[in-house]
Amino acid sequence: MIPTLETERLLMRAPRDDDFSVYAAFYADEEASYFYGGPLRADMAWRRLASDLGHWQLRGYGIWALESRADGGMIGGCGLLWPDGWPRSELTWWLSPGARGQGLATEASRAAIAFAYDVLTWDLVETHMDDRNEAARRLVLRLGGEVIAREMFPDGRERDVFALPRAAEDPQVRA
Repeated sequence: MIPTLETERLLMRAPRDDDFSVYAAFYADEEASYFYGGPLRADMAWRRLASDLGHWQLRGYGIWALESRADGGMIGGCGLLWPDGWPRSELTWWLSPGARGQGLATEASRAAIAFAYDVLTWDLVETHMDDRNEAARRLVLRLGGEVIAREMFPDGRERDVFALPRAAEDPQVRA
């Protein structure tokens, strides 16, 4: 069962079939999805949704759909992944363009980090991103991330790996 988390502005819930239109729009947008493997055709975006849901079944953790508590609209995803063949787990997130610049990725990331430490009892939460993804790097630094390694990944790209600390004050998250 996928737990539901609540933050001040977000409901972090299981991905659903009716989230597909948001996935399809995000992955069709070349600029928005560039660092997330896009752009993708609609059928490939559906596979991404299915993969996000399936990761929970296979690993016991994964990506939550982010729903705005203000209007109930799905605005993106955030969670913890460790795809088969990748050397490390990672905190990851994506937001629809209209939801960016409001601190929502930070809010969701803090909740996911707290979940990893408190519920999954991980010793370390990590993330990595394409070196050109300046927005992601700024977010990771805002979260207190520190570079712990530089590593080659199976996609042939070298990345900095960041350790993400437990927040000084855990966010107000309700499971």
